Amino acid sequence: MNERRSFSAGEARNLLRRARTATLATLNADDGIPYASLVNVATDVQGMPLLLISTLAWHTRNLVADPRASLMVAEVPASGDALTGPRVSVMGRFVKSDEAALRRRYLARHPAAELYAGFADFAFWRMVPERAHAVAGFGRIETIPADEMFPSADEMPALEEGAIAHMNEDHEDAIQRYASRLLGASPGGWKIAGIDTDGADLRRGEEVLRLPFSTPVYKAGTLRKLLADLGRQTGT
Repeated sequence: MNERRSFSAGEARNLLRRARTATLATLNADDGIPYASLVNVATDVQGMPLLLISTLAWHTRNLVADPRASLMVAEVPASGDALTGPRVSVMGRFVKSDEAALRRRYLARHPAAELYAGFADFAFWRMVPERAHAVAGFGRIETIPADEMFPSADEMPALEEGAIAHMNEDHEDAIQRYASRLLGASPGGWKIAGIDTDGADLRRGEEVLRLPFSTPVYKAGTLRKLLADLGRQTGT
């Protein structure tokens, strides 16, 4: 793995983690011309992009005919040249999935989607990435292979649900401090809705906050220590 990238795989993956919307490029089923659309995006524990899309949409019909696609997320600066902001395009193939864990993770990022997630014409899709192209300004341009940007999540997929339940049931006060003292939100009512290798999603109603970890986490013991350290840092 290249550790000297000007824009690292971890930075690119976390840009994708933070995003709520993305530009999805698919190939039109009738003529093959690329079609770009706006979609809501989430990630699985490993970081792979997740979508909830309807069969009524062009992009869904396109993916059924040809699963190849590209997904771009960007953080545009408030002023100045928009192209100085970081962005990453992930290229690969989308696969339809009914895994409960994917549904839970998507709805942790997009609570309002619960209103239509059960409609017959909607389904969850996960991208299986092949590579990513990341840009973070002049001289910071990298093409990153999938196994570098999306390394194995190790123990995290199996322990995520239990870790969420444990935190919400036994460490409610710590979660309120994460929200208020680390993320600048008003305390009260926050729950952890998702935990992955790079951070946690906190939810209060339809409000969602992203709590990034200082370093990727792949083991249960490391996760326990990190959450405990955050609790001590924000303690009264």
